[in-house]
Amino acid sequence: MSSFAKYPDLKDKIALVMGIGQAQIPGSDTWGNGAAIARLLAYSGAKVFGCDLSLAAAEYTASRIRSEGGICNVIQADVTSANDVQKVADAVLAKHGRIDILVNNVGATATGDPASMSEEMWDRQVKVNLKSVYLACHVILPIMENQGSGVVVNNASIAGLRYIGKPQVAYSTAKAAVIHFTRVTAVMYAPKGVRMNSVAPGLMYTPLVESLKANGQEEAYHKIMEQPVPIGRMGDAIDVANATVFLASDAAKYITGQNLVVDGGFTSSSVSKL
Repeated sequence: MSSFAKYPDLKDKIALVMGIGQAQIPGSDTWGNGAAIARLLAYSGAKVFGCDLSLAAAEYTASRIRSEGGICNVIQADVTSANDVQKVADAVLAKHGRIDILVNNVGATATGDPASMSEEMWDRQVKVNLKSVYLACHVILPIMENQGSGVVVNNASIAGLRYIGKPQVAYSTAKAAVIHFTRVTAVMYAPKGVRMNSVAPGLMYTPLVESLKANGQEEAYHKIMEQPVPIGRMGDAIDVANATVFLASDAAKYITGQNLVVDGGFTSSSVSKL
């Protein structure tokens, strides 16, 4: 862990990570985005509380963080449900009395263009990628406002910035909306002591990508792995986590309403094999 940046100001801060779980792949030590973010927050001394649709996936992350000496408690929740999001907030307040950092990490993609994607799939995509961010902010921002301080980091995507060669119209639209939601809300809450930014990951090697190879989807795996990223390699969840934890820390205390792209230069290049 010595190669990771440590932010002393995060010690004993209460950090809530929505979407903390990850798939467990036998023999792999790969981290998912939410799990890695929680890991690095704990490394800086934050007390992490996380939720996930799968309690088993959340507990797996928590056990890995605890094995490194971090503090992490988890709960099962569907972040597209207002009742569940309120349940999570109540649980964090009951245990810690405040929420200093909120990370909205939940997301999922589905293939389709406007003609081929069903209305039901469109609604599910908008719900999980955009409504989840709104619901968490709807519940948590008043808490931060009453505290007089707080930081929110929303997980967006480079798909919300440009077409990257994948027909995922609902996902791309929702992630673009997350970026703009972040900008607008950040301006509204800046006078209230709350900062809000987003992180837009590019092509990241996560358990989802790794599972393609493990499940025999070699063609899809190699198509992702062979993308011409200018920096010469795919990123991983630690790259996303480093950016997220930086924005959550006082090192970024004068940064709000911004979108930090973490993609190895991919969106600045016009080349894509997807």
